[in-house]
Amino acid sequence: MTTPRDLLIVAVDRGSGRPVEEGDLSLALAGAEVIDLLAADAVRLAGEHIVPGYQQDLADRMLDEAAASLVREAPYESVTDWLWRRGRDLSAAYRAALEADGQLTRQRRRGLSPKAGELMPADSPARRRAADRWTSDEPVLAALAEAVGLRGERAGDSPDVTDEAVATVLAAVSDAVVELGSVRQRRAVEQAAFDNIWRGGGQ
Repeated sequence: MTTPRDLLIVAVDRGSGRPVEEGDLSLALAGAEVIDLLAADAVRLAGEHIVPGYQQDLADRMLDEAAASLVREAPYESVTDWLWRRGRDLSAAYRAALEADGQLTRQRRRGLSPKAGELMPADSPARRRAADRWTSDEPVLAALAEAVGLRGERAGDSPDVTDEAVATVLAAVSDAVVELGSVRQRRAVEQAAFDNIWRGGGQ
C-alpha cells in the first residue's frame, strides 16, 4: 500500500462523522503521491520544484501514473502547481482504484443495488495497515489528515516531520487546502448575494 491509499482509507473510514471535502482530499492525495515518489527516489525537490529521477516501476498503478505525468523539462513544476494539476478529481480516481482492487466495498442496503451503497473500507490487511499508521500518529499520514480536517478532534501538537523535502510538500498541501477553502467561502458569499437579489426582485 501507499500513503495516498492509506490516507483515502482513513478518510473513508472516519468520514461518517465529518465528511472530508473532496477537493481538500484530492490536494492531499496529490501531496501524498509526491511524498511516496520522494521515498522511492523517483523525484527530488530543488527548492519547491519537483525534479524527476529515473523512471521506474513503482508497483502501484496510481503512483506509476503520477510519475508518468511529471513535468520532465526545466524549470520543472512547483509542488503547488502539481497539487492543483494532479489533484483535479484525484479522490474519485483513488476511490475507483481501491474499489477495483477490493479495498473499498459498497454497503448493501435493502431495496438498493450494490452500487447504490456507501463505500466502506474492506476488512483487509490494507485497512489494518492504514489504521496502524493512524493510531500510531505516524507523522506524514497524521499531517495530511490534519490538513483535510480529519484530526480536528485530536488534542496535542502536530507530529514532527524531520525530512525537509517532505515538510515542504506538507506545507504546500496545507496552504493549498486553505486557499481552496477561501475560494469555496467566497463563492458561497457570492451565491448568497445572488439569491438575495433574486428574492428581492420577486417581492
